[in-house]
Amino acid sequence: MGDFFTLEVLGAFIGVLLIDLILSGDNAVVIALAVRRLEGNTRRRAIQLGVAAAIGLRVIFVFIVAFLVTLPLLQLIGGLLLIYISWQLVRQEDEEANVKAGSGLWQSIRIIAVADAVMSLDNVIALVAISRDSSGEPRVWLVALGIALTIPIIVYGATILSNLMNRFPIIVYAGAALLVYVAVELMFDDRLGIVQTVSEATEGYHRIIALAAAAIFTAIALLVARRGSKAA
Repeated sequence: MGDFFTLEVLGAFIGVLLIDLILSGDNAVVIALAVRRLEGNTRRRAIQLGVAAAIGLRVIFVFIVAFLVTLPLLQLIGGLLLIYISWQLVRQEDEEANVKAGSGLWQSIRIIAVADAVMSLDNVIALVAISRDSSGEPRVWLVALGIALTIPIIVYGATILSNLMNRFPIIVYAGAALLVYVAVELMFDDRLGIVQTVSEATEGYHRIIALAAAAIFTAIALLVARRGSKAA
């Protein structure tokens, strides 16, 4: 039971919650946009099936990702992918310009399923990475909790989350910075020989390097956003 009540576990749980709010929020927005032309029971059914697809894909991807991160080079690739996800998160274009509305139940579900396939993978990679214990193994119960929290976030969160993120962009930047921090720590744990050499040479400084990377990333993202707003 002691493993459930440590600062490390509390920090991992907060991280899982933040990642769920941001990445699952994207799923919620996509679902809301895809079904916006449907009405009544058809809309409700499309939302239910869309949520089921998102959860099902997450469960499948958890087993795949949890296995892959134990292989050499895969944690390095996973870390780089998380950094890419972080950049996409802070630089994403207006969702409504990229997600068309379905004209019927099955067309809406198809739109949702394609978007979910990409976003669920992002979500699971982040969840598995952030839920790891000190030995580098994912905490299965924490990953399961993250997936369970996804359900109410997607079902009830579309409008609330999109409004919050528009009103307080710092939420998105905080989530992206957290992903970069997790990505750097994930890469340090890769089993590839050259990575292990670098990891051993910098042992004791991994968290400092990860924090510095997150801070640099956030500064660059804010600078690019400011220049973009000036140009606009």
